[in-house]
Amino acid sequence: MQARPTKDEYYLEIAKAVGLRSPCLRKKFGAIIVLNDAIVSTGYNGPPRGGVNCYDVGCLREKMNRPHYSAYDDSCPAVHAEENSIINAARNGTKVMGGVLYIQGVSPEDGSLVESRPCHRCRRALINAGIEEVVTRNTGGEILHYNVAEWIREDTEEYIRKYNEVAK
Repeated sequence: MQARPTKDEYYLEIAKAVGLRSPCLRKKFGAIIVLNDAIVSTGYNGPPRGGVNCYDVGCLREKMNRPHYSAYDDSCPAVHAEENSIINAARNGTKVMGGVLYIQGVSPEDGSLVESRPCHRCRRALINAGIEEVVTRNTGGEILHYNVAEWIREDTEEYIRKYNEVAK
C-alpha cells in the first residue's frame, strides 16, 4: 500500500499540476494559496490575460541569452506564478491574508524539479498580501519552508547595506 502524502507533499503536487498550464518555454511554475487548509487561489507564470506568450511566438529571453532569475522587465512578458495567485484571489474577492503559498517549478523539457524560490519582486508582493509562509521543494525534492516575516528583515538589511555602499 502506498504511503499517504503529507499535506506539504499534497499541496506541492497540486502546485506542480497548476504550473503545467504555463506557456513558458524555460521554466513552468505553479503556485497555490492555502488558507485554513483549503485552496483559495492558484496561479502560474504567464503573460497578462490576452497578451503574447512564448509558447506561441518563441522566447525573447532565450534569444537575448538572459540568465534565469534576472532581467524580467526588459525581456519577459510573464506575470509570475506567485503574483498571479494573489491577483486571481483579488479578482474573485478572496482573502489570502494569513495564508501559505506553495510553489513548485518544473523543466518544460523533462518535467524535472527546478529551483522554486520567489524573486525579490514576488517576495515583496507576498509580504504585502499577508502571506505568512512559503513552501517549496528544492531540486533534490527536499521540502523547504520560508517565514515571510524574515524577508522583511532581509530586504531592509540589504537595502541599508547597498545604500551605505553608495553613500560612501
